Amino acid sequence: MRALGQAAWAEWGKLWSVRSTWWCLACASALMVLTAVALAAAQATDAVRDRVPGVRVTASESVVSATSFVQFALVALAMLVITAEYSSGGIRVTLQATPVRGVVLAAKALVVAPVMFAAGVLSGAVATAAVYAVLQADAFGGLVVLPFGEAVRDLAGAGLYFALVSVLTLGVGAAMRSAAGTLTVVFMLLMGLPLLLLMTGSQAALDASMRMPMFAGLAFMDSVDNMTGGPIPYSAGEGLAWLLAWAAAGVAAGYAVLRRRDA
Repeated sequence: MRALGQAAWAEWGKLWSVRSTWWCLACASALMVLTAVALAAAQATDAVRDRVPGVRVTASESVVSATSFVQFALVALAMLVITAEYSSGGIRVTLQATPVRGVVLAAKALVVAPVMFAAGVLSGAVATAAVYAVLQADAFGGLVVLPFGEAVRDLAGAGLYFALVSVLTLGVGAAMRSAAGTLTVVFMLLMGLPLLLLMTGSQAALDASMRMPMFAGLAFMDSVDNMTGGPIPYSAGEGLAWLLAWAAAGVAAGYAVLRRRDA
């Protein structure tokens, strides 16, 4: 445990010592606010235009919908935690300082996961406040509401989703060892392959797509704005289970490569 704590502290220092961390977090926050406001404004505009009685826009719902776009800014940061060391040769120093390779990967995950959770919650909170403020305008009909319990659930869900996707990315990065390869594989896992499977129209392909990380996360967050035209056809608990399984698989793949191959 002492070695893990020391390694995690070293990873914490490395994470905050580079400008790319701050840029990725800033871009993720800005993208979260802009995307959430745009999605919520579109929903409110449709409701005003169609004059549907009783329709209300929950301010934090658009944050959940925005995760599908914002995730790639945080994926880039999680990727750099491991791939930047391979490109610079710094991984050799890291492994000399902590020879047990599983400890190295665990330390990186222990740093990445809480940072991404906090980034999701904080950027989501700012986006929720922005949505609520913007949709108060007469042009949007004042249809926005902000139930405290739903907001807490949505923000915590977004934070956990970002944390688990980032751990998955970290594992893929350890396996691929390059930024380009990692970004390609993670993009295909999160969005490329699920959407391709959806377009086939096959029920088996649809079922497989629904169990991939992005849709599993949207199911966990109880999103109905998920590109499928309706709710994900299984429970939030099952969505979380699939998301955890994908994160564990990514870490296992990364560890297998890290343990067998030289730096």
